[in-house]
Amino acid sequence: MSNVPSQLRYAKSHEWLHLEADGTATIGITDYAQAALGDITYVQLPKIGAALKAGDTFGVVESVKAASDLYLPVAGTILAVNSTLDSAPETVNTAPYEGGWMLKLKLSDPSAAASLMDAVAYQNSLN
Repeated sequence: MSNVPSQLRYAKSHEWLHLEADGTATIGITDYAQAALGDITYVQLPKIGAALKAGDTFGVVESVKAASDLYLPVAGTILAVNSTLDSAPETVNTAPYEGGWMLKLKLSDPSAAASLMDAVAYQNSLN
């Protein structure tokens, strides 16, 4: 059973989003995604300041099993990336919702986060 925190929103492509009151969001991949990938060995993230549309590829995660593209669940501008993952990509495996976050985003339209799945819908999509 995957860990699916109730305060987050989820994309079908297994990214999670935590929306802050100021219209920024933290984004990463779900516990389910990291478990499916196996031991993560490399994370490629975008440049700060990049403006991306919903559905755009924002990076790549490589594991012992495969390489997978990361998809932005909502449009926005990259404010920060988790540079810890450069030297410790396995943090995504051990703490996907805490230290394994991938980027911080200024949403073009904060209401777009409401179109993502809540925890119950995401959990149901995994069954």
